Amino acid sequence: MLMPISMEEITEILRQYPREQRYCLAIMQDMQRQYNYIPREGMEALSEYLERPLSSLYSMATFYKALSLNPKGKHIIKLCDGTACHIRGATPLRDGVKRLLGIDAGETTADGLFSLELVNCLGSCALAPVLVIDETYYGKMTLEKLPGILAQYREEGSAS
Repeated sequence: MLMPISMEEITEILRQYPREQRYCLAIMQDMQRQYNYIPREGMEALSEYLERPLSSLYSMATFYKALSLNPKGKHIIKLCDGTACHIRGATPLRDGVKRLLGIDAGETTADGLFSLELVNCLGSCALAPVLVIDETYYGKMTLEKLPGILAQYREEGSAS
């Protein structure tokens, strides 16, 4: 479920920064932290606030992989597909996530609870294959562990 966009919240984020181009990225990061993506309303407000063309802001937002212009799930699943993880089973794990959640890399579940991102490296090759949900690392992942881990996050999501 998407968080409603509040122009008051967006305005509050903008007011924390001087009207200078050099704060553009920090403002976008704050919007992303607030909504789990950068909403169009936020981009338009930022364009007006900094008196910058919207196209230049979109150029910056699409350059940085950490920024997203599309809504993401409450829980971000990052699955490493670097060499070590790929060799040790990242592809079957991806297939498992697809089967259990009905999403592939770059997609979000219909309930807005999960998004799946395939990443090149998480820097944890000794723990391959590695899956990260939000900030929690799950090393030496197996298909057998996957349903239980996802169920924990589902339960947490239904409790809040």
